[in-house]
This record gives sequence, C-alpha cells and structure tokens, in this order.
Amino acid sequence: MPKRIMIADDDPGIVDAVEMILDFHGYTVSSTYNATDLLTIRPNQYPDLLILDIWMPGCDGRDICRQLKMQDETRQIPILMISASKDISASALEAGADDFLAKPFDMQDLISKIEMLTCEPAEV
Repeated sequence: MPKRIMIADDDPGIVDAVEMILDFHGYTVSSTYNATDLLTIRPNQYPDLLILDIWMPGCDGRDICRQLKMQDETRQIPILMISASKDISASALEAGADDFLAKPFDMQDLISKIEMLTCEPAEV
C-alpha cells in the first residue's frame, strides 16, 4: 500500500511540482493551500507524512505543527517543514517538526528525507 503524503503550502507551483514528483515515486498525495485545514483531518485521512510550509497566509506553520504534535491522535505523524527562510530551521525543529528543508530544494533531497521519515524507500 502506497504511503500517503499531505502537502500544505500556499504556493501552487511548489504543490504541483512536489505532487508530480511524489506521484512518480509511488506515493499517494493530497494537498491543501490552507494549513488550518490540517487541524480538522479525520483519523481515516491521516497521512503517513506531512510536508508543511512555515509561512502561509493567516497562520504560521510552526503553530500548526505545535498543535498537531500536542494531540495524541496526530503527534505520531512525521512533519517535514519547508520554508524559503533558511535561517529558521531551528525554530521549525523547536516547534516539533521532525525535519526541515529550505526552499528551493532539490527533489532528490526531498525524496531522501521522506524515505528517512517514513522508513521506507520510494518506488521507482
């Protein structure tokens, strides 16, 4: 069964590119442009990994990350935070993120981090 990955980013170009690459590597991908949607995910929709942008309109991804990591139902979901601000990786990790990737990123770096966080190599 393919791993389910959810992307929360307000940049349609990033979302489209990442969806295409992850789909190619055999992942089931869903996305949202509104990070607050993540707080209403039902248990049967929980992804195996969440890719979360830090800077989004109306919210800070680090706040969403903190909330997800404080809930018993969602704390086990690995969160890979992404941002164009390279110097905020420490604050992403302090918020509970499992890893951080600065934009723009190499797609192979993204795949490697996903494989590490889901403990399963992608299909090629």
